[in-house]
Amino acid sequence: MCEIGICLGSSCFARGNAENLRVIQEYVAARGLEDRVTTVGHLCEDHCSRGPNLIVDGTMHHSVDAAATRSLLDSALGEGGLP
Repeated sequence: MCEIGICLGSSCFARGNAENLRVIQEYVAARGLEDRVTTVGHLCEDHCSRGPNLIVDGTMHHSVDAAATRSLLDSALGEGGLP
């Protein structure tokens, strides 16, 4: 199981996590991975200046854009860059 924490604080959400959330939802649905991925929303983790922030399986990632989100998902789920 892969757990993805998405910062929903106003700074991270406005700077890209709204798009990252959409990417995660589409990625998971397109691959039928609903049973392998859990998403959890959270608020400020005191890293606002380095956002948007995602936590993938306990590791925080900073300045994450849509392409980085896809890459993180590929790595965490062993999908190897599927479209």
